[in-house]
Amino acid sequence: MLDTLDLLVIGECVADIVRLPGAADQVHPGGSPANVAYGLARLGRRATLLTQLGPDDNGRLIRDHLAAAGVEVRTDGANAPTPLAAVTLDDAGQAAYTFEITWTLAPGTPERQPHHVHIGSVAAVMEPGAASVLAGVEALRASVTVSYDPNVRPALMGDHAEAVRRVERCVALSDVVKASDEDLAWLCPGEAAEQVAERWLATGPAVVLLTRGGGGALAVLPGGQVTVDALRTEVVDTVGAGDAFMSGALHALALQGLLGPDGRQRLRALDRGTVTDVLRHAVASAAVTVARAGANPPDGTELEAALARS
Repeated sequence: MLDTLDLLVIGECVADIVRLPGAADQVHPGGSPANVAYGLARLGRRATLLTQLGPDDNGRLIRDHLAAAGVEVRTDGANAPTPLAAVTLDDAGQAAYTFEITWTLAPGTPERQPHHVHIGSVAAVMEPGAASVLAGVEALRASVTVSYDPNVRPALMGDHAEAVRRVERCVALSDVVKASDEDLAWLCPGEAAEQVAERWLATGPAVVLLTRGGGGALAVLPGGQVTVDALRTEVVDTVGAGDAFMSGALHALALQGLLGPDGRQRLRALDRGTVTDVLRHAVASAAVTVARAGANPPDGTELEAALARS
């Protein structure tokens, strides 16, 4: 364990049923927030996941998977079935999703005060649970830093205008926002991703991170933009790549002392060198993940090895 910084992730777990051409289905633990918590724990961070898991085989599989990395799993006691996502991979390893998901997280408070809260994906937009997520963030925000990844799943977003409103509310509550160019193309069609990121930045975040797959990543700051290239790697599949980017970025921010109530002011004064380091950690984490099957982010040793290649 690197330190005692408490990182709380609030959001869904999903059993990813991976379907490959000509192969039997495989079940992998997934869900964007769960993947972020898992990635943080793999990197030695103290991570707690507040979520819902059903009393079924998939729920037990996911709980055991998270616990094996050191994630502390907290649930609201609901007995809804564990959410499912069918992940169909094409010959290039690109993922397409269909879902069977409900999200009914009950209101509550964490058992101990965290230093940082991460939210995202379905949990931040799907009612009735989304209201509990946002209420929790609003209650904690004065004493924690907040990160957010919309991780858009169009099939689950509902009415487009309402989805945009919910996403932008989360953006305004956050200190660090990460989104993919595909997320922004769905949320704001016809608007350049960089322009969306700059507009979001003006609503409250200290930094907006934009991922571009093989095109690398971009950070938008009040003082301008910073870009890094993607690492060259052989892609097995892209499942969990964005979540590995997120956990790698949060890990790097924590290394720099930029998370937690004492980090917020320093986040507002980020310099280009620090942001470049954060992006390098994030793209290296994603590169390790896409080079192997499923949402399988690096541990600390693997991340350092990837950084050495960058």
